[in-house]
Amino acid sequence: MVQTLGSHDEALRYIEAQFPGVDFHVRGNELSFSGPSSDVPRIMRLLEEVRGLVGKGTVITPDVLQQLVSLLRSQSLQNPVEILTHNILSSRGRTIRPKTLNQKNYVDAIDDNTVIFGIGPAGTGKTYLAMAKAVQALQLKEVSRIILTRPAVEAGERLGFLPGTLSDKIDPTCVLCTMLCTT
Repeated sequence: MVQTLGSHDEALRYIEAQFPGVDFHVRGNELSFSGPSSDVPRIMRLLEEVRGLVGKGTVITPDVLQQLVSLLRSQSLQNPVEILTHNILSSRGRTIRPKTLNQKNYVDAIDDNTVIFGIGPAGTGKTYLAMAKAVQALQLKEVSRIILTRPAVEAGERLGFLPGTLSDKIDPTCVLCTMLCTT
């Protein structure tokens, strides 16, 4: 129950904030709630998904709950537990995994295809997830090396989300690759 509700019931408080008309009561290892009947199926599904995440060893934090609630609201056919526990790479106690349905679809597309065009706004994880998949392929000996390329001139817009020169932008990616390859 502590793993499910989070330390100091922070997960429960987050769930209560998502369903303002619902009263939650915890007694020992039992959780009960009362409120509008329209919220019952959504709360039950959320609690089932939380149990699934705990069962797979995921620590329930407000960030994980926010991602879970977002995935449940998108009404995807995919199971949120599969998305949030799809580990790409683990290093130094940190695990890289998709955080949204679109990121999971992107990672699956990388697995299923030879060439992928990732198009989207800055900061959505296109480069980061592609690098993680490249390092994963290197560790699994599916490839013998990773070659990073980037346009040397701007094509009508600023290069990437990070401010700075071209080398300022490439260096963090190289550091990520070096960090992950050394494990």
